[in-house]
Amino acid sequence: MTMLDRIKIPAAFWLGVDRLNIRRSELLRVARLPVQSGHEDSHVTTAQFFALWRGLETLHGADAGLDLARALDRCVMPPSFLVGFHAKDLEDALQRVARFKSLCAPEELQITTQTKQCVVSVSWPFGKEAAPPALIDATMVALVDLARLGTGEDVQPVRLELRREKSAALKAHCRCPIFWKAVQDRLILRQSDLCLPFQSYNRELLDILDTALSTAANARRSSVALPDQVRWLIRRHLTAGRPEIHGVAQELSVSERSLQRRLSEEGHSFQSLLSETRHAMACEYLGLNTLDLGEIAFMLGYEDQGSFFRAFQKWEGRTPSQWREANLTAPITSALRH
Repeated sequence: MTMLDRIKIPAAFWLGVDRLNIRRSELLRVARLPVQSGHEDSHVTTAQFFALWRGLETLHGADAGLDLARALDRCVMPPSFLVGFHAKDLEDALQRVARFKSLCAPEELQITTQTKQCVVSVSWPFGKEAAPPALIDATMVALVDLARLGTGEDVQPVRLELRREKSAALKAHCRCPIFWKAVQDRLILRQSDLCLPFQSYNRELLDILDTALSTAANARRSSVALPDQVRWLIRRHLTAGRPEIHGVAQELSVSERSLQRRLSEEGHSFQSLLSETRHAMACEYLGLNTLDLGEIAFMLGYEDQGSFFRAFQKWEGRTPSQWREANLTAPITSALRH
């Protein structure tokens, strides 16, 4: 699965770094990344990408993400956002950004439409810790700016929920209520704003982009073994509940029976991959001293802690607490409490 944990750093990121007067070599040094990571055609892992953003925070300050996003104009936005400007309306733009992000990097933009609100959150399936605040800030600011610039309207989000500490500059830019030290990072928009038309809507260009994206997605998928594709989808959907085989089969454009047969031919089953993925993610989460056991059980899609504890004992022969105590020396505190 490590073959999927592969990120090509957008050229817009390096342009933003230049505009913040930060030397690329210095950023790589602070992030403890090899010099070749700064080459235009190089790729990094999620952990290395996070280290890059943490390095940016170290060199520029807590509002590095906001300042980097503001340093980029519309013409030099990352492709994942640039494609959104040609969408039909705000809802279409968000969906296109989400699709492009999932193609470019192991990053998931999750969009949930409720009765009167639309909730947008970001997750990194390979992230063994919370994404750096600067990275989240840059993403949220880009989304808010996309809504405003694309529609030509002063779109006012319902609120932002961020894990980070307070920032007067970020609040001034977003001009909406912000809940600081939140449980997760989320942007909440009004559902009524989703139908706002975009001024740069271009159907012909979107058709070209759709074809290119589909071709690239198919090429990427064909290069990845089926069990790894299933593991990827399981990881992506775990926090939304227990992944079901019919949902995974639908995303892979195959029938449930065909998926079961092909997995069996490779010595796997959907349930074995679900258990295997949960086991791996449980150890990753327990390796962090910022998550309590109840939070981990929820993030793995279990209905209660008891189910998680029983599963973990089958995997490791000991309780999650015993495993964590043996593998961690730092005191366990929850960063989600505030």
